[in-house]
Amino acid sequence: MRIVYMGTPEFAVPALQALHGAGYEIALVISQPDRPRGRGRQANPTPVAATARELGLPLAQPAKVNAPEVVDQIRELAPDAIVVAAFGQILRKPLLEIPPIGCINIHGSLLPQYRGGSPVQHALLSGERVTGITIMLMDEGMDTGPILMQREVPIAPEDTAGTLLDRLARVGADLLLEALPALAAGRLEPTPQDASRATYAPNLSREDARIDWSSSAEKIRNQVRAFSPKPGAWAEFRGKEVKIWRARVDSDATDASPGQIVAIGPESIRVATGEGTLWLEEVQEAGKSRMGAGAFARGARLAPGERFS
Repeated sequence: MRIVYMGTPEFAVPALQALHGAGYEIALVISQPDRPRGRGRQANPTPVAATARELGLPLAQPAKVNAPEVVDQIRELAPDAIVVAAFGQILRKPLLEIPPIGCINIHGSLLPQYRGGSPVQHALLSGERVTGITIMLMDEGMDTGPILMQREVPIAPEDTAGTLLDRLARVGADLLLEALPALAAGRLEPTPQDASRATYAPNLSREDARIDWSSSAEKIRNQVRAFSPKPGAWAEFRGKEVKIWRARVDSDATDASPGQIVAIGPESIRVATGEGTLWLEEVQEAGKSRMGAGAFARGARLAPGERFS
């Protein structure tokens, strides 16, 4: 089977490696253009682009995948299927019509739940205990195409977006290798999604990661998990940004107002919220490395009664 593969972040790497390892003919890998990253603002390749080069695969990084010249290039390659995983651009009808088997997407949720670009983060924000992978045929909508295969993946209490994405990516790669031959042989019957059950997971901004201390401790902890490893849930303290990387919930009530420091332990800081309290365990001041919350408290000479905002 001849495949054109489209993907960009780490989530899309295991599926590319699995296709290559299984002996599929990968006619072209398409990823987003290299973009400046880090303090030096040097252009770094996307994880998928770097993997394609490591594997010796043909690579293209067009700014617009639906541009006529890109569509013509893909059409000339005559792929049997286009496989897409977290690519970052929507495929239009001219592209979708090229492969006879279809355009196949690996999506990080159990569709129709969490359609959109940030399904894993939204699942964590919502406190879900189970999510999963969907292999689907793409249409012109946003994650609205018929479902080919699905597999549930439990969400562990300590999972972050980073750990959960890594696990989902591996499951997605395995499920893709099951779905492709079955689809090509006509053994898979695409199942239309039930649109009445659809929920949405739009892309999130840095402002979404700002902590609202009037929320419950459980909701804030979910926010910490959802925004790790990037951009990091954050608050202000003494006029400076502090990111919160690990925290645990304490259901004990307090009369303190939300954001107020209630107690300081050897390894953590207890902060009042709108419901319950939150023990901060790992934090990071702007421009500094991550550190244990106890070390931060000692270095900053924190005192109960001070406030995060």
